[in-house]
Amino acid sequence: MTIESFPVPVIAAISGLALGGGGELALAWDIRIASETAVFGQPEINIGVIPGGGGTQRIPRLMGIGKAKELMYTGDSIETHEAHRIGLVNKVVATASLIDTAKEMAAIFSSKPAFALKMTKMAINDGINMDIRSALAYEARCFEWLFATHDQKEGMAAFIEKRKPEFIGQ
Repeated sequence: MTIESFPVPVIAAISGLALGGGGELALAWDIRIASETAVFGQPEINIGVIPGGGGTQRIPRLMGIGKAKELMYTGDSIETHEAHRIGLVNKVVATASLIDTAKEMAAIFSSKPAFALKMTKMAINDGINMDIRSALAYEARCFEWLFATHDQKEGMAAFIEKRKPEFIGQ
């Protein structure tokens, strides 16, 4: 099983250099939190090759085709705040709080209904590779499947009763 197809959200905590294959590995994670010292880039062009670990496909989907081409054609590196501005990373934090921030986000995710998280990830990851009409139909089907779960019923009841839901992962 690959990181991208793992059934629950995965969070990358990135500090230091995320160049070439290391940067491409980070792209496979659902959420990327970077320290202020992180540096990103795809320098492969400088040695006569191209990114071979998904960079040519994932980077344009995250930050747009124009900026992705510039990054890969030049082989330049970008600082963490620019990576955040263009959508390559979700959040930038101080290096000292990087792991704690990732753990806090993981705790938020783990408090949510597990099957709904899984279905959200599936709808996004599978739908992005479909035409819009097929992707919308797939999303609707995922939405329908969730109405058969205990957690959906609990979530709706908690909303109506104005209380915190108690999800059990079913």
